[in-house]
Amino acid sequence: MTIWNAVLLGLVQGIAEILPISGSGHLTLVNNLFKLSDVTDGHMLFVALLRLATVISIAVVYWPELRAMWYELLSLANLGPYAGQTSDRYTGARVFFMLLVATLPLFLILPVNDRLQKLGDRNVLIGVMLLLSGAMLYVADKMTPRKKNAGSMTVLDALIIGLCQCVAAIPGLSRSGTTITAGIATGLKRDFAVHFSLLLSLFSLFGASLLAFGEAFSQGVDWSFVPAYLVGMAVALVTGIASIYLLRMVASRGKFGGFAYYCWVVGVLTIILYLIF
Repeated sequence: MTIWNAVLLGLVQGIAEILPISGSGHLTLVNNLFKLSDVTDGHMLFVALLRLATVISIAVVYWPELRAMWYELLSLANLGPYAGQTSDRYTGARVFFMLLVATLPLFLILPVNDRLQKLGDRNVLIGVMLLLSGAMLYVADKMTPRKKNAGSMTVLDALIIGLCQCVAAIPGLSRSGTTITAGIATGLKRDFAVHFSLLLSLFSLFGASLLAFGEAFSQGVDWSFVPAYLVGMAVALVTGIASIYLLRMVASRGKFGGFAYYCWVVGVLTIILYLIF
């Protein structure tokens, strides 16, 4: 793996993992189309660092909210500055609880996660899943906006979003697109659906990066590649932050159609290339 390979893959990770266009699908497609070094066989440390870069990018943008969550959780234990205040002040702690509920279903796919990841070798499947991602985003655009937010979403809403995130473990199906669509379907405001989806990815990607780090060090690391890995990580971090602001801007305008059309175009091209070659 060269530095330029790492830059390209970091760019794809930073953009496609945040935007609703499937990070895993795009990484696989770029790797297959450009014959890059395989990012899952022998370069697991790079995979872990890319995921960690996305986690850091979300944490940087949402640091005020994350800090408020922490203070409120301490307050609930009578350890923080809000101790003794009424419970309706604890929206941050409530969101944290909803994120935990939405994360729990991920344990259902742990036994089959390796099998799901192997499906990423099938470009035609990625193409089909991209078409489905586009369809979901198109439907999300057509849904009537509703008013649920941090104070009014329910445990059932969080559980539904979490179950949909499990389905998005299929390579090519956008995780953010799936969870945003599920959030809007349960009645969340568009901007809060994006907000919740990104914070939820913070939980899931952090767990995934820990698993990847464990696998990387169990397999052994070729330290000569680490400088390239770190460059790719830096690119993923910067582009991830930019992508978050772009997605939030799109959500504020209530239009995901552009992402839907993009997924359809890439999905169709992927299937055509598969049939030709």
